[in-house]
Amino acid sequence: MESKRSRFVASIIFFSICVTTLTSFSAAQTGAWLTHSHDEQHTALSTVQSQPLAAIHWHVPVDLAPPQGEIFIHYGSPLVTAANTVIVPVKTGNNSFRVEAHNGATGKRLWTFNTGWQAPGAEFVPGLGPTIFGNQLFVPDLAGRVLVRQSPDLAKGALTRLYFYGKKNYAKNPIAYQQNVQINTPLTTDASGNLYFGFVVLGATPLNLKSGIARIAPNGTGTWVSAATVSGDPTITEPSMSCAPALSTDGSLLYIAVDNGTSGYLLALNSTSLALVNRALLIDPSSGQDALIFNASSATPTVGPDGDVYFGVVENPFPNHNDRGWLLHFNSDLTKTKIPGSFGWDDTASVVPASMVPSYKGSSSYLLMTKYNNYGGIGTGDGKNRIAILDPNATENDPIIPSTLVMKEVLTILGVTPDPNWPGGVKEWCINTAAVDPFTKSVLANSEDGNLYRWDLTSNSLSQVVTLSSGIGEAYTPTVIGPDGTAYAINEAILDAIGTKAKKAPLQP
Repeated sequence: MESKRSRFVASIIFFSICVTTLTSFSAAQTGAWLTHSHDEQHTALSTVQSQPLAAIHWHVPVDLAPPQGEIFIHYGSPLVTAANTVIVPVKTGNNSFRVEAHNGATGKRLWTFNTGWQAPGAEFVPGLGPTIFGNQLFVPDLAGRVLVRQSPDLAKGALTRLYFYGKKNYAKNPIAYQQNVQINTPLTTDASGNLYFGFVVLGATPLNLKSGIARIAPNGTGTWVSAATVSGDPTITEPSMSCAPALSTDGSLLYIAVDNGTSGYLLALNSTSLALVNRALLIDPSSGQDALIFNASSATPTVGPDGDVYFGVVENPFPNHNDRGWLLHFNSDLTKTKIPGSFGWDDTASVVPASMVPSYKGSSSYLLMTKYNNYGGIGTGDGKNRIAILDPNATENDPIIPSTLVMKEVLTILGVTPDPNWPGGVKEWCINTAAVDPFTKSVLANSEDGNLYRWDLTSNSLSQVVTLSSGIGEAYTPTVIGPDGTAYAINEAILDAIGTKAKKAPLQP
């Protein structure tokens, strides 16, 4: 995306273990996609087999007034309940949003409600990021509060509100909180229903709130910590924009990035008290300088089955890595920095059980899927944009900066459609999180050429494709698999439901 870049120029057993350790899932919830990148570890690992990419079953807009030309907006991830209700965040105006529920089989709208949430200021507009726990849908609202919609599968459900700083405090001066407190990350819940998110404070409040991280317990009790205080760095100003919190595999640690607008830390916090367990300064692995944190990014931490943590940053100096950034890699308590990946600036890595890649002969029990673009015209970028499967525990010389060791490439695959803006290049991949289907040994990934592709990891080929649009430059988007195997992808501000051959339904209002 030319102008976007210029704006900041194993075995079946292992898979069973992965499924049972996705702690937001009980047996009754298997197949649901309940939060950003599927679960609170952000693995993007589906627990059902996806349908063939043969036809668009139905589609709905995620923006009622999208901009002309390229789209610099991060639309929030759709969610899908175990009963196959699709929750769709929708941008309704310049900075207004609502949430819709659609029948996953037919696309029929079941209900809708407006939220007062406004996207915080950023280079790309952040997306509304709801989450589901049990029979409750949690949605960001204005004033840093959270809307709770009961029974999201039903046409009617009670709507209540949660305040991390207390309902009574809000009631004393609603205007101060409405004007000065904004949730700036997607919401995340843990296996017990505790809710986590980042927020920014724009002005004075009676409680002297400072930008930070909030936790709301299932009984509604809220706690918060200042990003500057908990990081131990007074220059820190906020939780990183659009950085959905992640939980360790046992739920004891909460991971979130914080920054000062330029650089920052990945934090490991006690998930109950929000006390600091450890912090890792985010460092460019090639230059040794502070990595850059860009508020247009929607990168979030991914936690591997072994507890390792992965987080994407921008390179420094920029663009000595062709605007690819790096996927930084740490052990579970952030005390050890491990092998980085060669792309990360706006990407949430997806977990790929090693058994999904028959050609893999290494020793790692799981691999990582990441975007792997090499933007034409940026640094030495050749425009040959790829996606990749990487071994987090094996090294090779970086393809851009050979003096830096990075995760070894297991598979890569080149995009399909020539890019007229860069001779020899291809359209870039357009995902901030992919959907991994272990049943078909494939990954579903969206491209700026307007197509959704199935990447078959057995043959290393793009084995299926469905056209969503004529193609458009767009801020990176999520890909989802529902409990009936329907795939969901966003292109040109439209959410498409894709699966087996069927008559295309009309566009929903």
